Amino acid sequence: MENVRLGIIGIGNMGMSHSLRIHREHKVPGMTLGAVCDINLERRTWAQENLPGVAVFEHATELYESGLIDAVLIAVPHYDHPSLAIEAFASGLHVLIEKPAGVYTKQVLEMNAAAKQSDKVFGIMYNQRTNPVYQKVRELVQSGELGELKRVVWIITDWYRPQAYHDSGSWRSTWEGEGGGTLINQNPHNLDLLHWMLGMPRRIRSFCSFGKYYDIEVEDDVTAYLEYPNGATGVYITSTGEAPGTNRLEISGDMGKIVVENNRITFDRNRISEREHNRLNVDPFRKPVCWRCEIPVSGDGGEQHIGIFKNFAKAILQGEKLLAPGEDGIHGLLISNAIHYSTWTDDWAELDRFDHEHFYELLQERIKSSTVKKNVVQKVVDVSGTH
Repeated sequence: MENVRLGIIGIGNMGMSHSLRIHREHKVPGMTLGAVCDINLERRTWAQENLPGVAVFEHATELYESGLIDAVLIAVPHYDHPSLAIEAFASGLHVLIEKPAGVYTKQVLEMNAAAKQSDKVFGIMYNQRTNPVYQKVRELVQSGELGELKRVVWIITDWYRPQAYHDSGSWRSTWEGEGGGTLINQNPHNLDLLHWMLGMPRRIRSFCSFGKYYDIEVEDDVTAYLEYPNGATGVYITSTGEAPGTNRLEISGDMGKIVVENNRITFDRNRISEREHNRLNVDPFRKPVCWRCEIPVSGDGGEQHIGIFKNFAKAILQGEKLLAPGEDGIHGLLISNAIHYSTWTDDWAELDRFDHEHFYELLQERIKSSTVKKNVVQKVVDVSGTH
């Protein structure tokens, strides 16, 4: 195979952008656009007019059986990611899914099992993993340079979305249409990075507000308290209702503190670890000697989506290791589900023994009372576009 022939399911905001990058702009070496698919006639018409030479299908099964593709990108509403991926694996295709991996962990675990059985390349569009800032933070943490984790605080409230955004689609900001609010729509990248850089919390206690700022039924304001296996703690705060918002990540360890803000990294680095200083020091008020370091980062945000596509193509053609394996989608989603679950049950959510079935039952209760216009919603039509 010289080139990976990609199919795209869902020609909405993201699907259109991806198809143009690959087919018209040729930004992904080793990848061509073989076919696209959407059950919406208007979007199929757009594809026929703007993607010359690319086959256009109405249904995913037709695309899978066409013989025109080797891999598929799934860029549809969240609920349908796992089912379409499972069918693609059964059809012998490599799979790349848009984030989030799904809406509830039960379905994503089934998708991961299907991926493992297929032995196909499985990736997820966690494009923020290409950002040199987060790559450097991960390196500082995982190399041990920050020392043992003590605390993390991430305030990510610059996801402002007005009521007009929530009203822009009948499926948007509803339990039946999207499966949640800011956690499932705007925050999947941040929740993935939290896991990718620091590992998984052990348990979560959260407080979500539903429709606090907008006429919506899902969460638009979240504060979550995290506990890690080593006893470290964290606070995760996010909202779509604050303007101007904040994006500040602070990670404290034995060897100092990392702050990420405005795409810059500051590392207040202790000469010796705080624990060692505490053992040796006899002065009641002496702090560890600390140096302020501005951590240099090359590049401006990384290659983002193009970087994930390039890596996915190389993984298929050359066996390159995936930067964002599809199986990793379960981790950020588990944090998201646990935050919902803790609020719904008014109790701790234990991640290492999370009750996937009970979460699913509670979600179904909210779907049944969802205010989504059932006669308007069409799954696998609206792409998970501008989040």
